Amino acid sequence: MANHDILLNSVASVADLGHAPMEEDDFRKMADAVKRPVTQGVSVFRPVLAAPNPVEVTLPEVEPQVPMPLALSPPRPGRVWDSLNPATLDEVKLLGKGLFTNPQQSPATTHFDMLRTRILQAMQDHGWKRIAITSPTHGCGKSFVAANLALSLARRPSSRTILLDLELRQPGLARMMGLSEIGALRDFLNGDQPLESHFRRIGRTLALGLNSVPVPDAAEVLQEPATAETLDAMMAQLQPELLVIDAPPALVADDVLSLLPQVDAVLLIIDGTRTTAKEVRACERLFEGRCPLMGVVLNRSQDFGLGRYRYGMK
Repeated sequence: MANHDILLNSVASVADLGHAPMEEDDFRKMADAVKRPVTQGVSVFRPVLAAPNPVEVTLPEVEPQVPMPLALSPPRPGRVWDSLNPATLDEVKLLGKGLFTNPQQSPATTHFDMLRTRILQAMQDHGWKRIAITSPTHGCGKSFVAANLALSLARRPSSRTILLDLELRQPGLARMMGLSEIGALRDFLNGDQPLESHFRRIGRTLALGLNSVPVPDAAEVLQEPATAETLDAMMAQLQPELLVIDAPPALVADDVLSLLPQVDAVLLIIDGTRTTAKEVRACERLFEGRCPLMGVVLNRSQDFGLGRYRYGMK
């Protein structure tokens, strides 16, 4: 341990303290002359006694101030739509894949327009905005119906429609619609990418949330609270009339079950050449008590073995 030299200045005499020594009699005389009261000490362990004569102070009554509500500017979805990256669809390529951007291209557009109006009216009657397009298995044409339904909805000049590809394991809408450099929808769903950096805008009435990167853990992603929060924020920012979701097949994995809490209704697409009545009933049982089944649409209806389902919507 280091040695520290401490210097003390010793006092040579009492006179060094600045005053002379006082006799006891003189001290008593001085105390009597001053008449100084004796003070009581204050203990930190005992409460302080109240003063013998407390002074009452009356404060003026003040009315409680009611906080004014914070004035927030109303949402302006038009600005959000303008911020989306614009894209152009190749009508010729789309027509080759059975996708119709205008009613003059094919008589088949009449059927999608009728489907559009029936779905839109039913959704509006219930105050619903999110519909999932699914099928019992792969290959029934659900993406084909979802894309044409969204294109039909977007043909109305004053409308706003979102088409969202949540078939995360096998995304196909981007390729079907001839769009590239889309990126991973997962980055948007978990909040890593903002809306305007991922979505594409077609004209003024259609927004596309597409995906080009498969997601092996699709069910887990769809069950994440961040996904629900992102979808809610998307609806609040864009305020679409209808959100059309290309959903996973119902009987392949638990992906569609994971998605059902985020949608208002389901439209089931079945294939007249491969879907069985047993599969349709299995889907109906799956949706029962979880999400309303809006109807059943029969694709490739030359097979009449499905009985009542061959007529389209239930």
